Order: sequence, then C-alpha cells, then structure tokens
Amino acid sequence: MTLGIAFSIKSNMGISPVSTIPYTMTVIWGVEIGLATIIFHCILVLIQFILLRDKFGWENFAQVFVGIIFGYFTSFSVYLLSFIPESGNIIISLIYLLISVVVIAFGIFLYLPANLIPLAGEGAMQAVSIVFDKPFPKVKVGFDITMVVISAVTCLILIHSFGSVGLGTIISAVLVGTTLKYIVKIHTSLTGNEVDLKNEG
Repeated sequence: MTLGIAFSIKSNMGISPVSTIPYTMTVIWGVEIGLATIIFHCILVLIQFILLRDKFGWENFAQVFVGIIFGYFTSFSVYLLSFIPESGNIIISLIYLLISVVVIAFGIFLYLPANLIPLAGEGAMQAVSIVFDKPFPKVKVGFDITMVVISAVTCLILIHSFGSVGLGTIISAVLVGTTLKYIVKIHTSLTGNEVDLKNEG
C-alpha cells in the first residue's frame, strides 16, 4: 500500500484520498511524508478515543504502532522510487497513477482479509460508524471527501494551489475500489475461494 502511495506522489497528479492530509503537511510545512503519516495516524487514534470512550480497546491503541510502521514504510517506498525518472508528460504521469491504483488495491486485498489490527484511518471510520450508527461504506465515502476537502482548502489558503489534491485524487477514489473488486473476482475464479472484504463494507 505504501508503494502505491509513493507511485501516486510520483505521478504529480494528486495523491490518494486517505493520504491527502499527510501529503498536505509535506507540501506546506515540509514535514517528511513518513513522519507526517505517523502524526496523522496518531491524531486519528485520538479521535477514536474521544468517540469510543469506554469502548476504546487495546486494538485501537495498537493502531499507533501500526501507524509508525506504515509511516516508515511510506518513507522507504518514496526512497525506492526516487531512482525512477520523473514524469515528463501526462502519459507517464497516468502510467504512474494507474500503477498506484493497482498496487494500493492489491495491498488492500492482502491486508483486509487477514483481519489484523486496522490502520488508523479505517479504525476512525469504524468508530464513526459505531457511534453514529451509520453504514461503513457511507462513512468511508464521507471520510474520503472530508480528507480531500480539508487538504484542498488548506492548500488553497496557504500556498494558493490545490497542492496534494488533483485529478489523480479523484481517479484513485473511483478506481481503487473497482480494481479491488476485479482482483477479488480473479482470485476467486483461480482458487475457488471467496475473499471476505467485510471491513470495506
């Protein structure tokens, strides 16, 4: 998943929705992307604590450690792609973006069925879903839109551009879920085993 995020950064077309706020911190304040990701995950865990209160358990707190690992891997993935030539035209940018979509979708495919400790973003969505009794898919859509709006407004006010938000952000929001469904179908047809993606609603 972090490799997919790195490819979306490389595309210069806008990062995937859930990473817009950390990348906004990078674009505006120069915070290293891995550190920004860790800070953002910690904030999301704090939000869960405020929302869940007595229902806040060890698995919620453990998301801090998962966020630290995720942040370090994000930095490492960006470093790995630093050796790839910069995009010189829209075609190369689209190729990088599509690679990002496929890699992120495949990462979700590997990650969710294992039913391990969720990432803080997913944990925050689940907390909102529980507290306000809203279907997870609707919460996810609202969460993604909120992240994108906050990032776009912040960038417009402070640097007078959309910064981390772009056409690639919209494309990622639409195509990651669609690509994930196709990956699941291919896996099911090849193995005969269905993959449970209930955490994605």
